Amino acid sequence: MDRRITVAAVQPALELGAVERNLARVEALVRDAVAVHRPDVVTLPEAATSPNVYDRRLRSVVSPVDGAPMQLYRRLARELGVVVGGGFVAQRGAHAYGTYVLAEPDGRAHLHDKDIPTMWEQNYYTGGDDDGVTALAALGDVPVGVANGWEWARSRTAARLRGRVRLLLGGMCWPSYPLNWPAPLRGVLRREHALQLQHARELPRQMARMIGAPVVHPSHVGPITFETPFARRVPWTTEMVGETQIVERDGTILARLTAADGEGHVAATVTLAEPEPLDPVGPMYWIPPLSVATRLAWTVTNAHGAATYRVRHALGRHPWQGRYVTDLPDEVPAGR
Repeated sequence: MDRRITVAAVQPALELGAVERNLARVEALVRDAVAVHRPDVVTLPEAATSPNVYDRRLRSVVSPVDGAPMQLYRRLARELGVVVGGGFVAQRGAHAYGTYVLAEPDGRAHLHDKDIPTMWEQNYYTGGDDDGVTALAALGDVPVGVANGWEWARSRTAARLRGRVRLLLGGMCWPSYPLNWPAPLRGVLRREHALQLQHARELPRQMARMIGAPVVHPSHVGPITFETPFARRVPWTTEMVGETQIVERDGTILARLTAADGEGHVAATVTLAEPEPLDPVGPMYWIPPLSVATRLAWTVTNAHGAATYRVRHALGRHPWQGRYVTDLPDEVPAGR
Protein backbone atom coordinates (compact mmCIF):
# COMPACT_ATOMS: atom_id res chain seq x y z
CA MET A 1 0.00 0.00 0.00
CA ASP A 2 1.10 3.58 -0.61
CA ARG A 3 2.62 5.37 2.34
CA ARG A 4 3.46 9.02 3.01
CA ILE A 5 6.67 9.84 4.89
CA THR A 6 8.63 12.98 5.72
CA VAL A 7 12.24 13.08 4.53
CA ALA A 8 14.92 15.65 5.35
CA ALA A 9 18.18 16.44 3.56
CA VAL A 10 21.17 18.23 5.06
CA GLN A 11 23.46 20.47 2.99
CA PRO A 12 26.73 20.90 4.95
CA ALA A 13 29.75 23.14 4.38
CA LEU A 14 32.66 20.95 5.52
CA GLU A 15 36.43 21.36 5.94
CA LEU A 16 38.91 19.43 3.84
CA GLY A 17 40.48 16.64 5.90
CA ALA A 18 38.99 17.76 9.26
CA VAL A 19 37.20 14.52 10.11
CA GLU A 20 36.50 15.15 13.82
CA ARG A 21 35.25 18.71 13.31
CA ASN A 22 33.14 17.63 10.34
CA LEU A 23 31.51 14.82 12.32
CA ALA A 24 30.66 17.28 15.09
CA ARG A 25 29.20 19.65 12.49
CA VAL A 26 27.02 17.08 10.74
CA GLU A 27 25.80 15.78 14.10
CA ALA A 28 24.60 19.27 15.01
CA LEU A 29 22.93 19.67 11.62
CA VAL A 30 21.17 16.30 11.85
CA ARG A 31 19.91 17.05 15.35
CA ASP A 32 18.62 20.44 14.22
CA ALA A 33 16.95 18.98 11.12
CA VAL A 34 15.14 16.38 13.25
CA ALA A 35 14.06 18.99 15.81
CA VAL A 36 12.70 21.31 13.09
CA HIS A 37 11.14 18.86 10.61
CA ARG A 38 10.34 15.71 12.64
CA PRO A 39 11.20 13.46 9.66
CA ASP A 40 11.13 9.70 9.26
CA VAL A 41 14.45 9.84 7.36
CA VAL A 42 17.28 12.38 7.47
CA THR A 43 20.19 12.18 5.04
CA LEU A 44 23.68 13.64 4.68
CA PRO A 45 25.74 13.66 1.48
CA GLU A 46 28.41 11.15 0.56
CA ALA A 47 31.85 11.87 2.06
CA ALA A 48 30.38 13.54 5.13
CA THR A 49 33.72 13.30 6.96
CA SER A 50 35.61 15.35 4.34
CA PRO A 51 34.92 16.58 0.81
CA ASN A 52 36.14 14.13 -1.87
CA VAL A 53 38.68 16.24 -3.75
CA TYR A 54 42.29 15.92 -4.94
CA ASP A 55 44.56 16.62 -2.01
CA ARG A 56 47.18 14.73 0.01
CA ARG A 57 45.04 15.31 3.12
CA LEU A 58 42.52 12.86 1.69
CA ARG A 59 44.90 10.01 2.46
CA SER A 60 44.23 10.51 6.18
CA VAL A 61 40.40 10.56 6.11
CA VAL A 62 39.82 6.81 5.65
CA SER A 63 38.01 5.45 8.72
CA PRO A 64 37.46 1.82 9.73
CA VAL A 65 34.03 0.72 8.54
CA ASP A 66 33.00 0.25 12.20
CA GLY A 67 34.74 3.45 13.29
CA ALA A 68 33.58 6.91 14.36
CA PRO A 69 31.37 7.78 11.34
CA MET A 70 29.44 4.50 11.51
CA GLN A 71 29.10 4.80 15.27
CA LEU A 72 27.77 8.36 14.94
CA TYR A 73 25.14 7.46 12.33
CA ARG A 74 23.91 4.49 14.36
CA ARG A 75 23.88 6.45 17.62
CA LEU A 76 21.88 9.30 16.08
CA ALA A 77 19.39 6.86 14.58
CA ARG A 78 18.81 5.21 17.96
CA GLU A 79 18.65 8.43 19.97
CA LEU A 80 16.46 10.39 17.53
CA GLY A 81 14.26 7.52 16.37
CA VAL A 82 14.80 8.18 12.65
CA VAL A 83 16.65 6.59 9.75
CA VAL A 84 19.98 8.41 9.35
CA GLY A 85 21.93 8.26 6.09
CA GLY A 86 25.48 9.46 5.56
CA GLY A 87 28.67 8.62 3.71
CA PHE A 88 32.38 8.33 4.45
CA VAL A 89 35.50 6.74 3.01
CA ALA A 90 35.63 3.37 4.80
CA GLN A 91 38.26 0.68 5.15
CA ARG A 92 36.46 -2.59 4.53
CA GLY A 93 38.85 -5.50 4.73
CA ALA A 94 41.90 -4.97 2.56
CA HIS A 95 40.56 -1.97 0.63
CA ALA A 96 38.95 1.44 1.06
CA TYR A 97 35.56 2.31 -0.46
CA GLY A 98 33.24 5.27 -0.81
CA THR A 99 30.61 3.87 1.55
CA TYR A 100 27.11 5.15 2.31
CA VAL A 101 25.29 4.01 5.46
CA LEU A 102 21.58 3.91 6.23
CA ALA A 103 21.26 3.43 9.99
CA GLU A 104 17.90 2.45 11.47
CA PRO A 105 16.54 3.20 14.97
CA ASP A 106 16.55 -0.49 15.93
CA GLY A 107 20.31 -0.79 15.27
CA ARG A 108 20.25 -2.22 11.76
CA ALA A 109 22.55 -0.67 9.18
CA HIS A 110 22.65 -0.98 5.40
CA LEU A 111 25.87 -0.27 3.48
CA HIS A 112 26.43 0.63 -0.17
CA ASP A 113 29.84 1.11 -1.81
CA LYS A 114 30.12 3.52 -4.72
CA ASP A 115 30.67 1.54 -7.92
CA ILE A 116 33.23 3.85 -9.59
CA PRO A 117 35.20 6.47 -7.65
CA THR A 118 34.82 9.78 -9.45
CA MET A 119 37.93 11.08 -11.18
CA TRP A 120 40.65 11.88 -8.59
CA GLU A 121 38.78 9.89 -5.93
CA GLN A 122 40.39 6.87 -7.58
CA ASN A 123 43.61 7.82 -5.75
CA TYR A 124 42.06 7.13 -2.34
CA TYR A 125 39.64 4.22 -2.69
CA THR A 126 38.37 1.57 -5.07
CA GLY A 127 34.94 0.63 -6.46
CA GLY A 128 32.30 -1.61 -4.92
CA ASP A 129 30.05 -4.22 -6.52
CA ASP A 130 26.71 -4.25 -4.64
CA ASP A 131 23.58 -3.14 -6.50
CA GLY A 132 22.61 -0.36 -4.08
CA VAL A 133 19.18 -1.81 -3.26
CA THR A 134 18.05 -2.58 0.29
CA ALA A 135 14.90 -2.58 2.44
CA LEU A 136 14.31 -0.36 5.45
CA ALA A 137 12.41 -1.99 8.30
CA ALA A 138 11.51 1.42 9.71
CA LEU A 139 9.58 2.15 6.49
CA GLY A 140 7.79 -1.19 6.36
CA ASP A 141 10.51 -3.07 4.46
CA VAL A 142 9.94 -1.09 1.28
CA PRO A 143 12.77 -1.39 -1.29
CA VAL A 144 15.08 1.62 -1.23
CA GLY A 145 17.93 2.54 -3.56
CA VAL A 146 21.22 4.22 -2.68
CA ALA A 147 23.48 6.23 -5.02
CA ASN A 148 26.75 8.04 -4.26
CA GLY A 149 28.20 11.01 -6.12
CA TRP A 150 28.32 10.61 -9.88
CA GLU A 151 26.43 7.34 -9.68
CA TRP A 152 23.55 9.83 -9.88
CA ALA A 153 24.82 10.96 -13.29
CA ARG A 154 25.16 7.57 -15.03
CA SER A 155 22.48 5.85 -17.06
CA ARG A 156 23.45 2.43 -15.72
CA THR A 157 22.49 3.58 -12.21
CA ALA A 158 19.02 4.49 -13.41
CA ALA A 159 18.79 1.17 -15.28
CA ARG A 160 19.63 -0.97 -12.21
CA LEU A 161 17.18 0.93 -9.96
CA ARG A 162 14.37 1.50 -12.46
CA GLY A 163 11.11 -0.08 -11.34
CA ARG A 164 12.80 -1.74 -8.32
CA VAL A 165 12.75 0.91 -5.57
CA ARG A 166 10.19 3.19 -3.97
CA LEU A 167 12.71 5.76 -2.76
CA LEU A 168 16.25 6.79 -3.72
CA LEU A 169 18.64 8.06 -1.06
CA GLY A 170 22.38 8.78 -1.02
CA GLY A 171 24.16 12.01 -1.73
CA MET A 172 26.59 14.15 -3.70
CA CYS A 173 30.00 15.77 -3.31
CA TRP A 174 30.46 17.87 -6.46
CA PRO A 175 33.25 20.45 -6.70
CA SER A 176 33.21 22.67 -9.77
CA TYR A 177 35.92 23.98 -12.06
CA PRO A 178 38.64 26.33 -10.73
CA LEU A 179 37.38 29.90 -10.45
CA ASN A 180 40.76 31.45 -9.60
CA TRP A 181 42.79 30.69 -12.71
CA PRO A 182 43.83 33.66 -14.88
CA ALA A 183 42.96 34.56 -18.45
CA PRO A 184 42.78 33.14 -21.06
CA LEU A 185 41.41 30.14 -19.15
CA ARG A 186 39.05 32.18 -16.99
CA GLY A 187 36.30 32.55 -19.59
CA VAL A 188 36.34 28.86 -20.55
CA LEU A 189 36.28 27.74 -16.92
CA ARG A 190 33.41 30.08 -16.06
CA ARG A 191 31.37 28.52 -18.87
CA GLU A 192 32.23 25.04 -17.60
CA HIS A 193 31.24 26.13 -14.09
CA ALA A 194 27.83 27.26 -15.37
CA LEU A 195 27.36 23.85 -17.01
CA GLN A 196 28.22 22.07 -13.75
CA LEU A 197 25.55 24.10 -11.91
CA GLN A 198 23.01 23.30 -14.63
CA HIS A 199 23.71 19.56 -14.53
CA ALA A 200 23.52 19.49 -10.72
CA ARG A 201 20.21 21.34 -10.80
CA GLU A 202 18.61 18.97 -13.31
CA LEU A 203 19.96 15.56 -12.22
CA PRO A 204 17.65 14.81 -9.24
CA ARG A 205 14.46 15.33 -11.24
CA GLN A 206 15.88 13.41 -14.22
CA MET A 207 16.72 10.45 -11.99
CA ALA A 208 13.32 10.53 -10.26
CA ARG A 209 11.47 10.37 -13.57
CA MET A 210 13.66 7.57 -14.95
CA ILE A 211 13.38 5.28 -11.90
CA GLY A 212 9.78 6.18 -11.08
CA ALA A 213 10.39 6.97 -7.41
CA PRO A 214 11.01 10.05 -5.25
CA VAL A 215 14.62 11.00 -4.54
CA VAL A 216 16.40 12.69 -1.65
CA HIS A 217 19.62 14.31 -2.86
CA PRO A 218 21.76 16.00 -0.15
CA SER A 219 24.89 17.73 -1.37
CA HIS A 220 28.00 19.54 -0.14
CA VAL A 221 28.14 23.33 -0.38
CA GLY A 222 30.63 26.12 0.18
CA PRO A 223 34.02 27.33 -1.09
CA ILE A 224 36.97 24.96 -1.18
CA THR A 225 40.62 24.97 -2.29
CA PHE A 226 42.56 21.81 -3.09
CA GLU A 227 45.47 20.64 -5.22
CA THR A 228 45.37 20.40 -9.00
CA PRO A 229 45.99 16.94 -10.50
CA PHE A 230 49.44 16.74 -12.16
CA ALA A 231 50.27 20.21 -10.73
CA ARG A 232 50.05 20.00 -6.94
CA ARG A 233 51.50 23.47 -6.38
CA VAL A 234 48.68 25.07 -8.37
CA PRO A 235 45.65 25.71 -6.13
CA TRP A 236 42.23 24.67 -7.43
CA THR A 237 39.89 27.18 -5.80
CA THR A 238 36.21 26.63 -6.47
CA GLU A 239 32.89 25.91 -4.78
CA MET A 240 30.71 22.92 -4.12
CA VAL A 241 27.68 23.16 -6.38
CA GLY A 242 25.01 22.50 -3.73
CA GLU A 243 21.60 21.60 -5.19
CA THR A 244 20.28 19.62 -2.27
CA GLN A 245 16.84 18.55 -3.46
CA ILE A 246 13.84 16.44 -2.54
CA VAL A 247 11.93 15.46 -5.67
CA GLU A 248 8.69 13.55 -6.15
CA ARG A 249 8.67 10.70 -8.67
CA ASP A 250 7.10 12.87 -11.39
CA GLY A 251 10.03 15.28 -11.19
CA THR A 252 8.32 17.91 -9.04
CA ILE A 253 10.89 19.63 -6.80
CA LEU A 254 9.40 19.67 -3.31
CA ALA A 255 12.33 21.28 -1.47
CA ARG A 256 15.66 22.72 -2.59
CA LEU A 257 18.84 24.38 -1.36
CA THR A 258 21.13 25.99 -3.92
CA ALA A 259 24.79 26.95 -3.62
CA ALA A 260 23.66 30.50 -2.83
CA ASP A 261 21.55 29.23 0.09
CA GLY A 262 24.63 27.84 1.82
CA GLU A 263 24.54 25.38 4.69
CA GLY A 264 21.19 24.19 6.00
CA HIS A 265 18.50 21.54 5.71
CA VAL A 266 15.13 21.07 4.03
CA ALA A 267 12.29 18.57 4.32
CA ALA A 268 9.24 17.43 2.41
CA THR A 269 6.61 14.70 2.39
CA VAL A 270 6.88 12.07 -0.35
CA THR A 271 4.76 9.08 -1.36
CA LEU A 272 6.19 5.55 -1.26
CA ALA A 273 4.27 3.74 -3.99
CA GLU A 274 4.79 1.21 -6.74
CA PRO A 275 7.44 2.73 -9.02
CA GLU A 276 6.15 4.32 -12.21
CA PRO A 277 9.00 5.37 -14.52
CA LEU A 278 8.00 8.27 -16.74
CA ASP A 279 11.10 8.76 -18.88
CA PRO A 280 13.23 6.17 -20.69
CA VAL A 281 16.81 5.48 -19.72
CA GLY A 282 18.88 6.80 -22.61
CA PRO A 283 21.59 4.87 -24.45
CA MET A 284 24.40 7.22 -23.43
CA TYR A 285 26.82 6.53 -20.56
CA TRP A 286 26.02 9.87 -18.91
CA ILE A 287 22.58 11.23 -18.16
CA PRO A 288 23.60 14.90 -18.62
CA PRO A 289 25.42 15.93 -21.81
CA LEU A 290 28.86 16.43 -20.24
CA SER A 291 31.28 18.71 -22.06
CA VAL A 292 34.37 17.45 -23.86
CA ALA A 293 36.53 19.00 -21.12
CA THR A 294 34.69 17.13 -18.36
CA ARG A 295 34.75 13.81 -20.20
CA LEU A 296 38.47 14.21 -20.88
CA ALA A 297 39.15 15.08 -17.23
CA TRP A 298 37.10 12.05 -16.15
CA THR A 299 39.07 9.68 -18.37
CA VAL A 300 42.54 10.96 -17.55
CA THR A 301 42.12 11.39 -13.78
CA ASN A 302 40.32 8.04 -13.47
CA ALA A 303 43.19 6.20 -15.15
CA HIS A 304 45.88 8.05 -13.23
CA GLY A 305 44.12 7.69 -9.88
CA ALA A 306 43.32 4.00 -10.27
CA ALA A 307 46.93 3.20 -11.18
CA THR A 308 48.21 5.24 -8.24
CA TYR A 309 45.86 3.49 -5.82
CA ARG A 310 46.91 0.02 -7.04
CA VAL A 311 50.64 0.79 -6.82
CA ARG A 312 50.37 2.32 -3.35
CA HIS A 313 48.23 -0.60 -2.20
CA ALA A 314 50.72 -3.18 -3.52
CA LEU A 315 53.54 -1.38 -1.70
CA GLY A 316 51.52 -0.97 1.52
CA ARG A 317 51.76 2.83 1.26
CA HIS A 318 48.20 3.79 2.15
CA PRO A 319 48.22 5.06 5.77
CA TRP A 320 45.25 2.90 6.72
CA GLN A 321 46.90 -0.35 5.59
CA GLY A 322 48.72 -0.70 8.92
CA ARG A 323 45.47 -1.02 10.85
CA TYR A 324 43.74 -4.10 12.10
CA VAL A 325 41.67 -5.36 9.16
CA THR A 326 37.93 -5.56 9.78
CA ASP A 327 34.72 -5.44 7.76
CA LEU A 328 30.96 -5.51 8.13
CA PRO A 329 28.37 -7.14 5.88
CA ASP A 330 26.31 -4.88 3.64
CA GLU A 331 23.31 -5.76 5.81
CA VAL A 332 24.18 -5.34 9.50
CA PRO A 333 21.59 -6.90 11.85
CA ALA A 334 20.18 -5.02 14.82
CA GLY A 335 22.11 -6.90 17.47
CA ARG A 336 25.56 -6.56 15.93
